[in-house]
Amino acid sequence: MTSRRAFSILTAIILLAGIGSTPGWAQNYPDKPVKLIVGFAPGTGPDVLARTLSIKLGEKLKQPVLVDNKSGAGGQIAALSIAKAMPDGYNLLIADVSAISIAPSAFTKLQYDPAKELVAISEVARTDFILVVPANSPFKTVADFVKAAKTNPGKVNFGTFGAGTPGHFGAEVFAEIAGFKVEPIHYRATGDAVTAIVTGDVQGAFVSVALGMAQIKGGKMRGLATTAPKRSALVPDVPTFIEAGFPKADFSAWFAVFVPAGTPPNIIATLNAQVVGAIQSPDVKQKLEEAGFSVSGTSVAEVKNMIAAENIRWDRVVKASGFKVD
Repeated sequence: MTSRRAFSILTAIILLAGIGSTPGWAQNYPDKPVKLIVGFAPGTGPDVLARTLSIKLGEKLKQPVLVDNKSGAGGQIAALSIAKAMPDGYNLLIADVSAISIAPSAFTKLQYDPAKELVAISEVARTDFILVVPANSPFKTVADFVKAAKTNPGKVNFGTFGAGTPGHFGAEVFAEIAGFKVEPIHYRATGDAVTAIVTGDVQGAFVSVALGMAQIKGGKMRGLATTAPKRSALVPDVPTFIEAGFPKADFSAWFAVFVPAGTPPNIIATLNAQVVGAIQSPDVKQKLEEAGFSVSGTSVAEVKNMIAAENIRWDRVVKASGFKVD
């Protein structure tokens, strides 16, 4: 009886000692290279963001941060890979509003659940959008575009970089505000969509400031308005939707860093501190601002609240559009 009691006491001590303890691999984090998955192709705006962040983050973590492009499906392929990855702090994701806040409402058979399988570390950057038209378009202003869309239902269309992307539902938001029905034409590749805009195969599109500024300055597109609260220094001649009389067309694409759910709290805290420090470094901030991004760097609580609000907002937009993919 005494031996059994002693054994029970010893077992209890061992169990209690294990409560709240952190695995050894988490205590030594990081002790090997970290992978950062981005759901867009090399050379795109999100890829520039990921690679710029990865260099500085690697310096702060004292381990290489290797960017891995898993492009396709509006970032869903990348999000799925991290949602199912080992929660050890060595698998990071940089994702935007599309894969996190839009996809759950727009796609019935989404193979991951952002709310349950991913934990946000920090919002790192945002980019506003520009309503662009071909350089030879007859539309010189937002008013011209809206008038044509109302006068010729179904004949004024929008090109998008894929169904369920911010550009797609941004067009839906604008159309609802302006009082016309949007006619989206979805392209699977960014290059195809850009070509369609330049050649006039579509009448307009919402593109990021990062993409639009080069095309506008190159004379291949005309910018009608930006969704930013004030004019962008990158395209100072393009007015805002506020100036055009549509202040509610204020959507943007945010980007945040995520880890798989189950990642130890101490690793999440470490990553937040180092990601925020990296993204707010003067050299990183300057480079990203020149590329069309506005830099943030928020706490875990702040990014969690932001995403919760965005989920509600985009769920309403998706439902109002009637869009759904099985």
